[in-house]
Amino acid sequence: MIYFDQVSKIYTNHKEQSALIDINFSVKPGELVSVVGHSGAGKTTLLKLILGEEKPTKGDVYFESLKIQQLNRNEIIKVRRRIGMIFQDFRLLPNKTAYENITFAMEAAGRSDKEVRQDAAHVLELVGLEDRLFNFPHELSGGERQRVAIARAIVNQPELIIADEPTGNLDPINTYEIIEILKKVNEMGKTVILTTHNKGVVDALGRRVITLDNGKIIRDDKNGRYIL
Repeated sequence: MIYFDQVSKIYTNHKEQSALIDINFSVKPGELVSVVGHSGAGKTTLLKLILGEEKPTKGDVYFESLKIQQLNRNEIIKVRRRIGMIFQDFRLLPNKTAYENITFAMEAAGRSDKEVRQDAAHVLELVGLEDRLFNFPHELSGGERQRVAIARAIVNQPELIIADEPTGNLDPINTYEIIEILKKVNEMGKTVILTTHNKGVVDALGRRVITLDNGKIIRDDKNGRYIL
């Protein structure tokens, strides 16, 4: 599904800085992969390349057979509709309820009224928030807000879920619950790419781990743990 072929990314602001260096890896459909590394290791740049927010300085990034850096704006938008994003800071609309945050994403994707009613309630039940439909973000805990964000990310049935430090603002109990939900999403057939610097998250998943250090892949373990 995702393939990086000899990818390097160099930023040239005040001086040249290599964010990624000769990156090679692929992610198959249905995989759950953790990308780990210290701050500045290149995790965020890697995600931006998948989303087409940045272009590689060298090499090619593929989404299936599509070479992402060669797509025009409309084609990039179509690819992003096949990707669900989960962020560390939730990015919920503060003036909309949990239910409305999800239905807003569905309406933006052109889903029918019937689909909106059925699927929004279903995904909120999936993440265990069926009794919090009409609560606003400020009325929810951090863990509950992240659950809404996950429900919003999966409601339009994307093929790929990208979770960028999804537990970075959560306590250990909520972290564990979010990880269990992401595992459930993966078991539904979704490909999941997760970035984190939390060793406990990686160890709890027990899935494939790609370790970045100073822009290079230094380890790619099938059933790995966070080792730096």
